[in-house]
Amino acid sequence: MLRQRKLAAGTNSSVPIDRCQVCDSADLESIIFIGYLPPVNTMPAIGTRPAEQPAYPAEVLRCRQCQLVQIGLIVDPAILFPPTYPYRTGTTKILRDNFAELSREVMALFPLNHTDLVVDIGSNDGTLLGNFADLCSVCGIDPTNAGKLAMERGIRTHTSFFNRSAVKKVLADQGKAKIAVATNVFAHIEDVHEVMDCILELLRDDGIFIGESHYLPSLLDLLQYDTIYHEHLRYYSVTALKYLLEMHGLEIIHTKRIPTHGGSVRVYAARKGKYPVRDSVAASLAVEAKELTDAKLKAFKKNVVDSKLALYALLKDIKAKGERVYAVGAPSRASTLINYVGLDDGILDCVLEIKGSYKIGKYIPGTTIPVLDENLLFEHQPEYAMLLSWHIADELMPKLRARGYKGKFIIPLPEPRIATV
Repeated sequence: MLRQRKLAAGTNSSVPIDRCQVCDSADLESIIFIGYLPPVNTMPAIGTRPAEQPAYPAEVLRCRQCQLVQIGLIVDPAILFPPTYPYRTGTTKILRDNFAELSREVMALFPLNHTDLVVDIGSNDGTLLGNFADLCSVCGIDPTNAGKLAMERGIRTHTSFFNRSAVKKVLADQGKAKIAVATNVFAHIEDVHEVMDCILELLRDDGIFIGESHYLPSLLDLLQYDTIYHEHLRYYSVTALKYLLEMHGLEIIHTKRIPTHGGSVRVYAARKGKYPVRDSVAASLAVEAKELTDAKLKAFKKNVVDSKLALYALLKDIKAKGERVYAVGAPSRASTLINYVGLDDGILDCVLEIKGSYKIGKYIPGTTIPVLDENLLFEHQPEYAMLLSWHIADELMPKLRARGYKGKFIIPLPEPRIATV
C-alpha cells in the first residue's frame, strides 16, 4: 500500500510511485516524460563553480480507475521545501487578489464570526490569513522561514509540515477549525490520505475544507508542461478530487475555476449532508467527462514536443542574429521550462526578478543562468524579453512597457510567439 511506502522527511532519497496515490490501483498509464529535473528551488549562488546536483525523473501518469493524474516519483520533502524555500505568496498580485476574493466569497457563502477559526495549511507569509485576521481567529502551518514574516504581522503560525503533531498543537491552542484552507499545497503533500485524516481531525463537525489546486484541464489546454515538477505530486480534476474526498466521508459542495497559476480550481468540501450541494459541482463533472478524454491526453505529449521545438527554433534564430534575450520572472515553473527545452546562458542572457526577491543573486537550477534585478531590463534594453510567467503575460506586458521597456516580448507557451504590445 502507498502508506507503507511513505518517504520520511530527511532521508535524502526518492521513491518511485507504481500505484495510484488515491485509490492504490496499479493500472497507471504514462502521459509524458519530460526528463530529469533538479529541485526547482535549489539555486546556487552566482559565482559558485558548477558541481554535481541531484536531478529526478519527471514522468506524469494517469490512474485508469479514479482518473488521478500524478507524478511518478516522490522526492524527500526536506529537499523540496527547505527552511530557505524562496517562494513568497505576497509578492504576486494575482495571488493577493485571489486570496482577497476568497475571503469575500467565504463570508458570502458561509459567514464567519469572531469565535470561528480559519487554518491555512502551507500558509507561507500569511497573505491569505491577513484577509481573515479582522474577521475571526486565524492560524497558519508552514515548514519554511516564510512563517516568520507572517508572525511579524501578528498571524499565529506553527513552523511545521502539516501532520498530526501540528494539528494537535492547533487543537490545544485554539480548538477546532470552521475552515481549513490549502491553496496550491494540497497537491504537494506526500501521503494524501494522512492529509485528509489530519484535516478531518482539525475540522469541527460543521467544518469546511477549501482546496485550491492547479487544474488538470487548464494544464492540458494551455500545454503547461512547465508546471510539472516534483513539488507537484498530483494534478487534480474535480472527478479525481470527488473520488478522494468521498473515501473520507466528505462531499464536494461547490467548485469554481480561478485564474491563479495559469488556471486552478477551488473546491469546497464538508462532511456528507452538512450543506446543500451547489449546481457548480455537477456542471464541473459534466464538463470533465467531455474534455478529459484518452485522445486529449495522448495529444498532449505531441503538442508539448512541438511547442518545445518551436521555442528552441525561435530562440535559435534570434541568437543567430546576435540579439539578446533576457527572461522576466523566475517562478518555479521557469526551472522546468528552461531545463526541459535545454536553455543555457548562451541562449538566455539572464533571468530578471523584482527587487527584493530571494532568488536574485542565484542561478536557475541546473544551469548557470543568473537571476538579476529586473531594473536591468530598462537599463540594458535587450532586443527581447521572454516572459516566464507567461500565464499572466497580458498583465505584465503593459506594465513593462509603461516602465520604459522598448523591445519585443516572447511568449513561450502554449505556442511560442513574439508580441510587440
